[in-house]
Parts: sequence; structure tokens; C-alpha cells
Amino acid sequence: MIYIGDINSNRMTKYPFRHLLPVLPLLLSVHFLCGQEHAAYLIFNHKGEKVDYEQMKKKSAEYEVVFFGELHNNPIAHWLQLKLTSDLYELKDGKLILGAEMFETDDQLVIDEYLSGKINLKNFEEEVKLWDNYKTDYKPLVEFAKSKKLSFKATNVPRRYANLVFRTGLESLSELSESAKAQFLPPLPIPIDLALPTYKKMITMMGNHGGNTSENMVKAQAIKDATMGYSISNAVKPNHLFIHFNGAYHSDEKEGILWYVNKYKPNLKILTISTVEQDKIDVLDAENFNKADFILVIPEKMTKTY
Repeated sequence: MIYIGDINSNRMTKYPFRHLLPVLPLLLSVHFLCGQEHAAYLIFNHKGEKVDYEQMKKKSAEYEVVFFGELHNNPIAHWLQLKLTSDLYELKDGKLILGAEMFETDDQLVIDEYLSGKINLKNFEEEVKLWDNYKTDYKPLVEFAKSKKLSFKATNVPRRYANLVFRTGLESLSELSESAKAQFLPPLPIPIDLALPTYKKMITMMGNHGGNTSENMVKAQAIKDATMGYSISNAVKPNHLFIHFNGAYHSDEKEGILWYVNKYKPNLKILTISTVEQDKIDVLDAENFNKADFILVIPEKMTKTY
């Protein structure tokens, strides 16, 4: 028996369930549409099929490295990064390593000192090169690592070296001190394939600049990808899951960082997540198919963190 209220009174009317069977599909569809109309996100697989968060979480736990590609100012991506990290910590019995593009290799010592409790928060935040949105978007991840005694790897190249490559090319890195090269960079010279679709797209986006400027921009991107790939390759551990947080363009199409990880440590089991924004999120736009194993789709009008 089902009870339905009369909108013109406070009375509830009894109806046998069988009397509602003809309209039940309509009721369910209305409920589903109302639930989806203002959804904050949906998740799709690489084929454009809808999946749920639980599927993405359980699948992630089966891999050695998970790349969570974000849009840097998107709050839903940052919220789900923390949620997924917390859930995978439980699924993996604490066998988790975190790493991020947002920290540079010359910050690692200070990060380690903070996570181990040797220095305080004030010194940490004054001495590490923190992004402007650190407190809202990345601090929760660092503090999670600290509370659970997890390693957090600074994987990105120091920005001064990326700038050096942009100005003078990759060859200039060989002129750095042996100490700098050993501590902060991957082995030189780094391999590079300027024909990779994601790198070619960068050159196209440069438009009229062309020439050495666009090529050096791609090379500056490559030294970032190579350093992150090398850092991750050195940090992975047996029976552990490494979660890496980076701009989606660094891992979309399984290129960028992944191209270098596959050079430095082949045969790792890697899963990718990408974040995209769409006007309508109920169907994955064709251009976003195959960007990653899972594509997080968020309304493009979602409030930004900066």
C-alpha cells in the first residue's frame, strides 16, 4: 500500500501499489531528472559511458599510479581529490604515496621536515613556493598526508629551470652545477618527442609566435613533464598506490608525464582521471572521449576558487 498526500488538504489517501504500476516509470524518470538538473558533476569512462564514483574509486585501487588531472581553479575537482585520497587510504590500508605538480623538487626537504614535525606550519608556508590557491585547494591534501604520516612528493621542476629552458632551450640545462642536476632534474639530456599530439597542439595554440618561441615553450613543458615523470618513477613502491595531482593537460591522452614515466619505469599499471567543464554535463562531449580512463565532467558555470 502507498500513501499519497492531497495537496488541498492534510489527508493521506491509500492506493494499492498495483494501481501505480502504469505511472511508476514516469515518476522515477521525473525523480532522476530533478536529481540531475543541478548535479555538481558526473563521471564518464573513456567511451563516454556514465559511471559512478564508487566504480572509479574501486578501479583506482587496482593500479600502481593514479593521475588525477585537475582544472586548477575548479572546487569540485579539489573536493574529489581529497575524497578519493581519503577513500583510497582506507582501501589500501594506508599504503599510499601522494605527489603533486604544485610542489617543486627543491621544496622536498622543507616538505619532509614539516610532515615529520621538525618544523612548524609558519616556517613551512614561508619557505615553500606555495601557489596562491594553496590554502583552499592543496593544503587539505598536505594536512591529510601529515595526519596519516604519508609521504608527499614534490615532483615538478624548479620554475627557474623551466624559465631557463623557455628562454634558451634544453641545452642550457647542461651548464647547471652537478649538484643542481643531481638533486632537482631528471638525467640529461631528456628525451623529447615534439610530434606528440599534446605538444603539437601547444605549438598550434601559439599561433603567430611560431619559431623558437613556440618550440621552447613546448620544451619548457617537456622538462616539467620529464621531471614529474622521473620523480614519480623513483617514488613508487611495491604494494603501494601513488596518487599524483596535476593540471589535466599534463596527463590527458596518456601523454605528457605518462610518456616520461613509461620511459623511466616501463610497465607500471597507470590509471588516469581528467577534469573537463561542459555547458551541459549529462552527455560527454565528443572532444572529451578518450582523454582519460575516467573523465570528471563539471558545469562550466561552477564557481571557481580564483
